[in-house]
Amino acid sequence: MFSKSKINEPGPKTADAAKPAAPETPAAPKGDYKAPPAKAKPPASVLSSDLHITGNLKTTGDIQVEGTVEGDIRAHLLTVGETATIKGEIVADDVVINGRIVGRVRGLKVRLTSTARVEGDIIHKTIAIESGAHFEGSVQRQDDPLTSGKGGAKPAAAGPAPKAEG
Repeated sequence: MFSKSKINEPGPKTADAAKPAAPETPAAPKGDYKAPPAKAKPPASVLSSDLHITGNLKTTGDIQVEGTVEGDIRAHLLTVGETATIKGEIVADDVVINGRIVGRVRGLKVRLTSTARVEGDIIHKTIAIESGAHFEGSVQRQDDPLTSGKGGAKPAAAGPAPKAEG
């Protein structure tokens, strides 16, 4: 009620400036209401079946591939559609393969559905392979498959070299 009477009164502008600060306090919940959508993840990027990409893809979000990618892919969640073909290395937290992969797959959770065709090694923390999936390569479990591959290869190569020389 005071804010209405002060707004209508031709009082000093400094007093008016102080009173709009009070109505902004109820506006703060509106700001909090807008914050959760800003924190929400954007929808997955979809690469349609008629799209052919040559080059690497890198995102912290999700990707759904229905077309062809010749290059490496790094994402949070990668879904490979039944019509998709990827030739390159995949590094993602979650990988769901319905299509064809030629190359290494690194993921915390890797799932090969019955329509999956993978030619390459799979390095994972957990894996699920459905009946009917086609897989040629090796499977290796690691606690941190996303980063340990490059680090794991260097110590193995560096370890024997100094011993052989010395």
